[in-house]
Amino acid sequence: MQRPFSPVMKCRTPLKNALILAGAVLLLAACKSQPSYVDEYSLADFDYRKRHPIVISEVPDNFDIPVAGDMRNLNGSMKTAISAFGQEAKTDGNGFVEVLVPSGSANEAAVRAISPHIRTALRSGGVGHDRIIMRTYPVSDLSASAPVRLSFMRVKGVVRDCGNWPDAMRGDERNRDYYNFGCATQANLAAMVANPTDLLRPRPMGPGDPARTNEILARSRAGEITAGQYETGVGADVSSVAQN
Repeated sequence: MQRPFSPVMKCRTPLKNALILAGAVLLLAACKSQPSYVDEYSLADFDYRKRHPIVISEVPDNFDIPVAGDMRNLNGSMKTAISAFGQEAKTDGNGFVEVLVPSGSANEAAVRAISPHIRTALRSGGVGHDRIIMRTYPVSDLSASAPVRLSFMRVKGVVRDCGNWPDAMRGDERNRDYYNFGCATQANLAAMVANPTDLLRPRPMGPGDPARTNEILARSRAGEITAGQYETGVGADVSSVAQN
């Protein structure tokens, strides 16, 4: 005998299946991978060296020479400084030096008088006469004594966008540094490095000392001590401390 089902009983099974399906969907949604702490924040949020990197690029190196209205020659110290600038242009640049002289300024006559002396000082620093480029720049103020600018392109390490405070110094629950943190340190480091290419890769090792190598090998074969002997100084103090 077949047992009759009420309308409520007939709807119970589909409703149960629907609830099971909905629960499975919710379970899968809960198990879906949430963005991790590493994915949500980049390394630059916690490392100022990544946020303010030192960029190696070619930038102009300038030297402004003040010129008085009655100046007709360069003194010895100024000639030495210009000659040293020319040596830097030859060593650290491409050998070209651009000389920008003012036009329309109050000291224009003085600039014309000392321009040949500037060229001579640059040549004494190793800059070829065909690598000195003379240009003019306009000066709107007729009463101004504008300088002569020497310039050449060189490779430098620079840090851009220092001094930005988008979020001031407010607290951060993630313990992240404020945006401008470390920018000045990076800029100072870039300015102090004499050879910016050292920031890209280390220099190759220089040749060894054959005489010192032979001496060490001879001592080693004779069973003698090859290490340095410190009788005075910091090395001696360290040795005496280590023996106590």
